Amino acid sequence: MFSIGELSKRAGVKIPTIRYYEQMGLIAAPERSEGNQRRYTKEGLKRLSFIRHSRELGFSIDDIRGLLDLSQHPEKPCDDAHDMAARRLQDVRARIAKLRRLERELKRISSCEADSIAHCAVIETLADHKLCETEH
Repeated sequence: MFSIGELSKRAGVKIPTIRYYEQMGLIAAPERSEGNQRRYTKEGLKRLSFIRHSRELGFSIDDIRGLLDLSQHPEKPCDDAHDMAARRLQDVRARIAKLRRLERELKRISSCEADSIAHCAVIETLADHKLCETEH
């Protein structure tokens, strides 16, 4: 059994986050000691680590809830889990594409050779979005 502090250290999750996950119903409310201290099990640590890793990969709370539910049914096919991961991958690829457009635009405007702010491409472009070469 782990205290909330020990669970926090082992899972790499801050204590307020653990309490938040409890409130969200992602992890069960733990048993309490005689001194009313939260006591977590190895299964709770495993579940919290699953949630932390899922969040690191960018899964939403709703997706994590669904993945946790799926993990409780090992006999089910993993199509739903694959679909969730594929949707997340699409989101990441779209974000990467947007970041690449931003990178190109920032590179273009930051290579300005103007001598003064009056003719600075950065200032002019920020003032008038029509001067951007890409939609970002």
